[in-house]
Amino acid sequence: MIHYEVLMKLSKVLPHLKIKHRFRVAVGLIGALMAHVAEVWLFAFAYYFLIMHESFGTITGSHDGSLMDCVYFSFVNYSTLGYGDMVPEGLIRYTAGLEALTGLVLLAMTSSFLFVQIQKFWSKHDLQE
Repeated sequence: MIHYEVLMKLSKVLPHLKIKHRFRVAVGLIGALMAHVAEVWLFAFAYYFLIMHESFGTITGSHDGSLMDCVYFSFVNYSTLGYGDMVPEGLIRYTAGLEALTGLVLLAMTSSFLFVQIQKFWSKHDLQE
């Protein structure tokens, strides 16, 4: 929901910005990145609260249970980078799987959005400069 709302708002605002076309794409990119960061933090808070209750499982490895470690794990998981230095165990694995799927879909959505914005705002003249 966050991602959809941010991209919808950007698609309405970008055409009306009084800046060069190429900078509109940069504003779109920054807005989309901010949406991704917000989503990562939401998952991080979920991990943080889930690991407080041992019945949901834990994150093993170099994870010390801090919120910032949950944020790091969330970034790695959301981007499907998967360094492997932290591993979810127990029921929390399903949340990690859901986050990886969500990240994959939303990263693809951002790519599509930016492609459309580039097509709208970059004329042949802009590409020749």
